Amino acid sequence: MPQVTFYQLPDAQRAGQEVACSLIADAYAAKQRVVVLCEDKTQAEALDDLLWQLPAKRFVPHNMNGEGPSAGTPVEICWAPEQVSRRHLLVNLSNAMPDAIGQYQYIIDFVPGEENAKQAARVRYKQFQQAGCQMKFQSAQS
Repeated sequence: MPQVTFYQLPDAQRAGQEVACSLIADAYAAKQRVVVLCEDKTQAEALDDLLWQLPAKRFVPHNMNGEGPSAGTPVEICWAPEQVSRRHLLVNLSNAMPDAIGQYQYIIDFVPGEENAKQAARVRYKQFQQAGCQMKFQSAQS
């Protein structure tokens, strides 16, 4: 089972997306192939835009699902569970438990500041725990 790390996010949504971008850039720098599961296409497009705004030294080759080279890029952004490909790391920005969690070595998830989203994160945390995942929790700084 994968190691799952939940990051406590600041209240601002954009700050949460910036934390996700930083973690994705760190994973790419560590030569990990990453798949990002967003809640919807709008969120996926916003994350895509933020990744393009990273400084040149933090450049992350990425593409939206269905775009880019046939072999894919090191980072793929998806917005539907059936789009998610097998990668080393899954970054979950959706409000649901991802499918087929056993195919990942690491999963990153988030606890937003907004109360409804926080409750959904608690449910996911329990689901990961019940599935036998190794759990970690830490605060995120944007």
